Amino acid sequence: MVDVTSRTSGSLIAAEKVKGTSVYNMVGDKLGSIDDIMLDKNGGRAIYAVMSFGGFLGMGEKFHPLPWATLKYDETRGGYVVNLDKKQLQDAPNYDRNSTFEWTPDYGRKVDSYYKTPTYWS
Repeated sequence: MVDVTSRTSGSLIAAEKVKGTSVYNMVGDKLGSIDDIMLDKNGGRAIYAVMSFGGFLGMGEKFHPLPWATLKYDETRGGYVVNLDKKQLQDAPNYDRNSTFEWTPDYGRKVDSYYKTPTYWS
């Protein structure tokens, strides 16, 4: 099997390399890191990045779905930048590792509405 992750260039990146990438706010504070990516399984586009935020040694950690459109990659930081502060993030839709969580269209619309992005859900 060929390792395509070592042969990508330009604006392409393997999903496995996105996981763990830091997320910063506009002033450079680290907010968290990418834990997962939600893809449109029919269209193949990244719709959400799920960012881990807060906690210590896995305790109290929250997961925040961010609409992919809110993320901008910053080469100098080697991470993604979002126009959010920690207070906005604390009030944002989220879930924790131990909760029973199910992604539904209503939840997706709530996320899109909170971040004021066009909704993916029809």
